[in-house]
Amino acid sequence: MQWYEILLQQTINGLTRGSVFALIALGYTMVYGVIGLINFAHGDVFMLGLFIPLTILSALGISKTLVGWQLVAVLVPLFLVTMVATGTINFTIDRIAYRPLRRAPRLAPLITAIGVSFMIENLAMLWKGPVPLPFPDLLPNVDILNAWLGIDTLLYFTTKDLFVVLITLPLMFGLQFFVTKTRWGKAMRATAQDRETAAAMGINVERMIMLTFITGGTLAGAAGLIQGMYYNIGQWWMGYQAGLRAFTAAVLGGIGNMPGAALGGLAIGFLSAWSDQYISARWTNAIVFSVLILVLVFRPQGLMGDRVQEKL
Repeated sequence: MQWYEILLQQTINGLTRGSVFALIALGYTMVYGVIGLINFAHGDVFMLGLFIPLTILSALGISKTLVGWQLVAVLVPLFLVTMVATGTINFTIDRIAYRPLRRAPRLAPLITAIGVSFMIENLAMLWKGPVPLPFPDLLPNVDILNAWLGIDTLLYFTTKDLFVVLITLPLMFGLQFFVTKTRWGKAMRATAQDRETAAAMGINVERMIMLTFITGGTLAGAAGLIQGMYYNIGQWWMGYQAGLRAFTAAVLGGIGNMPGAALGGLAIGFLSAWSDQYISARWTNAIVFSVLILVLVFRPQGLMGDRVQEKL
């Protein structure tokens, strides 16, 4: 392959990675924007978004590639059940672990979030075991450029890549529409801006926090299912690494800013793919977290965030 073909191929790979990171990062940034909490358990909810459909598919005996209406008939209810399950789990985590600490010092819910993350990881390891698990290869893996379009190229853009883009983009735009155009979305934004004033204006703040956790959990569940269907493998610790990269994406874009989180997720996806190709996969995590450090030092509000004066 020519150098530009390698660059384009890794850019395609980065687009698929970044789309998943963006969905996870949106959950981080929503929760932080509303209650100022970095929910480190969010990455593990993403991991459950792979384990739950894997369990369902195993129980139903579905393990082969599906096409046409069979694929639609399986994927639509599978996405719905997974997203409802992870949204409910995220809501339950908030009610049990975070709600009692609403007025506690910031360090208390942060430590609690780390503890919840460890609990979910260990429960997942007991549930599915410590070894990597194969995820059924449900999606056809056809080279669109060569097989469908007849373009003679070494670039590889498959139906799996197209699937990731076609699922993640509507979810991201749908979330943006929900938050900016609907009554509940506007109430969530008001709660994020000033909880006390929102409550004085008649907004049920706890209900908006509950809705935020449910929405973030559904996005994490969708991302987990997409990850499983694309890579066809899952591990109990996968939420830790993906969660850290998604958190880096949220900080890079401007934590609390949803378009920034989506942009940051794509940027981290591209950076990861390019690092794997041109430097080494062993150094990718170090490079990603170096970006996090540089952003926190030189532009803590992120690429699209606004600098906010701390109240003394």
